[in-house]
Amino acid sequence: MSKILRINMSASNGPEIKEEPVGDYAGLGGRAMTSAIVAKEVPPLCHPLGKDNKVVFASGLLTGTPANMTGRISVGFKSPLTGGIKEANAGGPAGQVLARLGYAALVIEGQPQDETTYKIVIKKDGVQVLADNSLKMMGNYDMIEKAISDYGEEAAFMSIGQAGEMKMAAASIACTDQEQRPTRHAGRGGGGAVMGSKGVKLIVLDRAGTSSIVAKDMSAFGDANKVFSEGLKAHDVTGQALPAYGSSVLTNVINEAGAYPTQNFRYGQFAGAEKISGETIADLEAKRGGEPEHGCHSDCIIRCSGIYHDKDGNYLTKQPEYETVWAHGGNCGIDDIDAIALMDRMEDDIGVDTIETGCAIAVAMEAGLAKFGDADAAIKMIKEIGEGTPMGRILGAGTAAVGKAFGVERVPVVKGQAMPAYDPRAVQGIGVTYATSTMGADHTAGYSVTANVLDVGGTVNPLKPEGQVELSRNLQIATAAVDSTGMCLFVAFAVLDMPEVFQALVDMINACYGLSLTGDDVTALGQSVLKTEREFNKAAGFSAEHDRLPDYFKTEPIPPHNVTFGVEDSELDTVFNW
Repeated sequence: MSKILRINMSASNGPEIKEEPVGDYAGLGGRAMTSAIVAKEVPPLCHPLGKDNKVVFASGLLTGTPANMTGRISVGFKSPLTGGIKEANAGGPAGQVLARLGYAALVIEGQPQDETTYKIVIKKDGVQVLADNSLKMMGNYDMIEKAISDYGEEAAFMSIGQAGEMKMAAASIACTDQEQRPTRHAGRGGGGAVMGSKGVKLIVLDRAGTSSIVAKDMSAFGDANKVFSEGLKAHDVTGQALPAYGSSVLTNVINEAGAYPTQNFRYGQFAGAEKISGETIADLEAKRGGEPEHGCHSDCIIRCSGIYHDKDGNYLTKQPEYETVWAHGGNCGIDDIDAIALMDRMEDDIGVDTIETGCAIAVAMEAGLAKFGDADAAIKMIKEIGEGTPMGRILGAGTAAVGKAFGVERVPVVKGQAMPAYDPRAVQGIGVTYATSTMGADHTAGYSVTANVLDVGGTVNPLKPEGQVELSRNLQIATAAVDSTGMCLFVAFAVLDMPEVFQALVDMINACYGLSLTGDDVTALGQSVLKTEREFNKAAGFSAEHDRLPDYFKTEPIPPHNVTFGVEDSELDTVFNW
């Protein structure tokens, strides 16, 4: 990964392709790479959909090597949803192929002079940017089917659906999975809209002639990878719960903990949780001929995904993830898992973030546009997003936009981004993360559910404010580092509980690059990423007042525990003091 590929869509003679050395960005990968490029090259006050914004794709430090669990790709940009810096990431083969093609990053910049739709084709022997207006307003599924017929089964694809073309703030970027389905999404923050503003509909990554990246010390690398993999398989969460029931194994757990946001964060428990739980989903997948256990890329050994079939035994979507199931399930009062799976399929096709869209629908229900529990109404709303109707465009603009359009006070967002599937009153550590993350409300930025609920990496009482700032701080630092390696965030369960697994991760990086990093160096990497992101956001106009939850979380107790968010503002202001 010695090169950066730049594609300037503003060039007067058509898109301009340039390769350059990594230069100042040497030693960076994943989120560290995307945030560094965005922070240095994107004016903080620029319009997110204008020519000065950029969309940056970067593989992690270990992506493309034989290391297990390194299939993530980071996508960085100034977010049209939050107005701040953004990193979204996705699984699937795309990150691995980009790295094996020799690129540390792909940077798409500028803006076309007209309404031409383009596709980018990256092969070992060259790069092309081709006009292809036949792709206009195609959904991801049909477009990928066409792309496979044009470029074969060996390519990996990244694409946007109709939402990205319409530059909706909730638009995602789809990455294909191992079966060439557009089911893995860099979902959060509106990256699909930024890609759409560049006129780019499809990116083709051809793996023909590529091979795994060779570590400087393959023997030490292999030994470390073995320890790392054995640790993941031995841990209860990564070796048993996630493979058996997917991420929706959390549904019953979080519901029992009274932290499952229900009917637009009004309650902490959902009566229909069992009907949409990971256990129920896995059972249906097995009965209908799907797959309860599936990896989104070839090096995944946790295999927390699955293949979901409809009642007739036909493929419908990938196994709906916990956040997706919650956003359209408990959050909207819907307990029909087939309806939720259909919504997942529709959103993957249209190209919108499932969390943002589910929360937008719940706020619309709060506004009286539909009743909680009305699955048909929710499906109709998603259809309108794809059609670009006035209502669809409001929903596609995100949860905050829906609240403003319909005069709703109870809107669960921070920095303009919707909250995921953990109520911050009942999991107060995640409340600290929601409030202070550089990304807006984002559970993956500092997943305190580990110690707050799962007793992983220690135990911190989820209902009390004590210890939550330190917990969130440490996890935000660790997450920024993990996101930079290309590792799936789920490795954190074993990393937090098993010192030998953490050391093996460090050892793999050292063996790969001929380094002698320590655990402290990994911490320093995470801190530097957060510092870079914080400085960008400050220049974009963010202040301490933006690191806050909506007021009603502090004043409105949530059943069954009847607690409010108790971490003081003054404490929130200390999260990034280290």
